[in-house]
Amino acid sequence: MSKKHQDHDYSLEAIPSSARKGFISMLVVMLGFTFFSASMLAGGTLGTSLSMNKFLTAVFLGNLILCVYTGLLAYIAGDTGLSTHLLARYSFGEKGSYLVSFLVSATQVGWFGVGVAMFAIPVSKATGIDVGILVLVSGLLMTATAFFGMKSLTILSMIAVPSIAVLGGISVSKAIGSVGGFAGLLSIEPTGTMTMSAALSLCVGTFISGGTLTPDFTRFSNSKKTAVSTTIIAFLVGNSLMLLFGAVGSMVTGQADIAEVMFMQGLIIPAIVILGLNIWTTNDNALYGSGLGFANITKQPKSKMVIMNGIVGTLLAMFLYNNFMGWLNLLNSFIPATGAIIIADYFIVNKRVYTSLEYTKFENININAIVAWGAGVVASFILPGITPINSVLVAIVTYVTMSKLNKKILNKDLNKEKTNRAA
Repeated sequence: MSKKHQDHDYSLEAIPSSARKGFISMLVVMLGFTFFSASMLAGGTLGTSLSMNKFLTAVFLGNLILCVYTGLLAYIAGDTGLSTHLLARYSFGEKGSYLVSFLVSATQVGWFGVGVAMFAIPVSKATGIDVGILVLVSGLLMTATAFFGMKSLTILSMIAVPSIAVLGGISVSKAIGSVGGFAGLLSIEPTGTMTMSAALSLCVGTFISGGTLTPDFTRFSNSKKTAVSTTIIAFLVGNSLMLLFGAVGSMVTGQADIAEVMFMQGLIIPAIVILGLNIWTTNDNALYGSGLGFANITKQPKSKMVIMNGIVGTLLAMFLYNNFMGWLNLLNSFIPATGAIIIADYFIVNKRVYTSLEYTKFENININAIVAWGAGVVASFILPGITPINSVLVAIVTYVTMSKLNKKILNKDLNKEKTNRAA
């Protein structure tokens, strides 16, 4: 058997029909992907800064934006069977795709570190065990399971998703009960302030990095319909619930950290066990995606990259956790334009038709994509409004415009050459 077919994660090839999965299997994986504990931290920040009505508006609109973005990427993956990193070769070029792989993979390693710290800190407070030791042990254990790929992700998600839903529901119920019901919750005045554009940027920022890696998972779908539907359900349900779980407790207690909220509610043991399990699944997703990315760059097996990324994320865990909001701002600025260019290249420039990966000769670097990405990043810093949307729209317009201009110039040169030959 060739080495190529021993790679059950198909790091550098399209997913064959024999490895495709149906709706239920993909929904479990995608829900596990979006049931992300760090989103509860963002929800906590929103909860202390917005009234309930404004919070619900921000969550709905933010996840609607994410659904459009990730749904389009899911469609492409369902059609081609390719990961984000392989899709990037069509728009960015063979070596240009390394930029996409590095950006999204490095941020996923960062999210892994945040998750490890989110687990280690509350366990340390409850048990007295040194947080450094807990970070090291939990990081290595999470890395070990990520090594086994999609199979372990599916199994862990089947356990973690219902567990965190139950725990979050109990926490929300306790919080609402402590303030006299929904009327009491709605009457709570936020202790901080946040504009709606900042709130939307925060909502989208919680998952714009992971969302760009949607194709890494949905490429296993048995149809485009399965890929898109499971992605939309996962983001509307999963990410919305995680933000809500974090926000309600913070509104009532004034604590943005979900672990602190649950400790105050007497849910210490369930919080440690279930939050730990949830963090485990999302961290394995992060390592899986980052492993594929660095495999695209190094041409090394995904499994080796998973181990390396897990070690780096573990070592940086406490630093990343303590700089959480700054990390989100970086994601808002650098990541959205990469996915936008992949979407524009597939749907607009190539009209939903890609030649097979093995028969395509890619250019080394597509300058159009690099310039468009840079324009999207600049737009995220200088334009007012919702940072990720600014980045996406400017990147798409720039890429499509440059691609069409280049095509006109190329056609003009070809026609001129034909005329000269005829003469």
